[in-house]
Amino acid sequence: MEIIIVLLVLGLIGYMIMKEYNATVMLLAGGMILLFSAVILGHPIFDVSESSGLTWLDPFKSIQVQLIKQLNPIGLTIMVLFGFSSYTTAIKANEVAVRIMTAPIAGMKSKYMLVPVVFLLGNVLSLVVPSASSLAVLLMATLYPALQRSGMSSLTAGAIIATAATIMPTPLGADNVVAAQNLGVGLIEYVFEYHAKISIPALIVMAIAHYFWQKYMDKKQQADSTADIDTSKLILSKDLPPVYYGILPILPLVLVIVFGLFFSKVKFDIIGITFICFILTIGVDLFHKRNVRTVFEQVKVFFKGMGDGFASVVTLLVAASLLVQGIQAMGILDMLIKSVRDVSGASFILMLIFCAMTTIIALISGSGLAAFYSFIVLIPAIAEQSGANAIAIALPMQLFSNLVRSISPVSAVVIIVASIIKVSPMEVVKRTSVPIIVSMIVCILLSIAMFGI
Repeated sequence: MEIIIVLLVLGLIGYMIMKEYNATVMLLAGGMILLFSAVILGHPIFDVSESSGLTWLDPFKSIQVQLIKQLNPIGLTIMVLFGFSSYTTAIKANEVAVRIMTAPIAGMKSKYMLVPVVFLLGNVLSLVVPSASSLAVLLMATLYPALQRSGMSSLTAGAIIATAATIMPTPLGADNVVAAQNLGVGLIEYVFEYHAKISIPALIVMAIAHYFWQKYMDKKQQADSTADIDTSKLILSKDLPPVYYGILPILPLVLVIVFGLFFSKVKFDIIGITFICFILTIGVDLFHKRNVRTVFEQVKVFFKGMGDGFASVVTLLVAASLLVQGIQAMGILDMLIKSVRDVSGASFILMLIFCAMTTIIALISGSGLAAFYSFIVLIPAIAEQSGANAIAIALPMQLFSNLVRSISPVSAVVIIVASIIKVSPMEVVKRTSVPIIVSMIVCILLSIAMFGI
């Protein structure tokens, strides 16, 4: 009975998200349904010492518990990073960084040699502009004219840009912050000792796959560079600040690496580092504008960005955690552990299961991170009780959650690119599918090699 209820709820959530209902609301509703189902079936949600004292109130207490848990320290880190990104966007520092880094591309004439170069550059730029959809708009505005002049087809350019923000290893990524925290690993260690050793080779292989696949598809479809695009979506600033603003968006990344490598004994985390960068950025803006009122007025964007981070990611974390708690309360976690306990290759089996579930949810919803945030909190307990390697299960799942976004016809980045180059989302997906699938295979193979599973 419990398995049937959980499958029905998960299926309903996937269907509603596919119909473009808000993912956070659907996960929250699904979690509450499972928690109340657990109460009805006689399953305790909390231990006696943690219960509210009235079983029917425990599902509501779960919301309180998860909200407090996610706000400290994961949620606060995500909110601060969102705030800083919003502020550097508001003062146009992000746009300066993108224009500086894309300028050399304009001089390249070989359209197919540009394919892997632009793809890898786009992934590097995702460190500056973490939002895949925002980066797509910016790259279409700054890079597309140069790509068109080189003779590159609009579908090839769109496919490259649609896959620009995938699995670049960065300690500033919200998913990396969440993964490291749940797996009990230091953020720098997780990103550079595990994530980077798989993601960087996978990105290189994906760049090569892009080159051959786009060349093949252009020939097959007889695609050309004369297609019109919807320029109404490509609005760029005219009055940009000086070029030295381009360093501001990556200051947190630089300082995180410096502290991690040279001051590892100093107890100073990414939140404090980001606030240092925030103050330095305000100082640079004051030096340039010489107008205290204007600069301080824009500082408010930082705190509005923190609110956006709470609304878009932290609430998603809370809702996903509530859904997981509902699944746990129904006893499904115990069933999964018993089924793989003492089985040879448990890590490999669990890795494939979670990668498959993440892929299905991401294809349906257009967002793999919702699935990743739902499942990551399960991994440590499952790994401990089944004798599996937690990172070996979680890391491929995380990489899949970011990769699948570029082959989902309902994802924001695919829809944006398709609307700009005036084609159907499925046309973009045809161009992104093979490079993404190749990268997913590489991620699995490298994970097996790294963890010996």
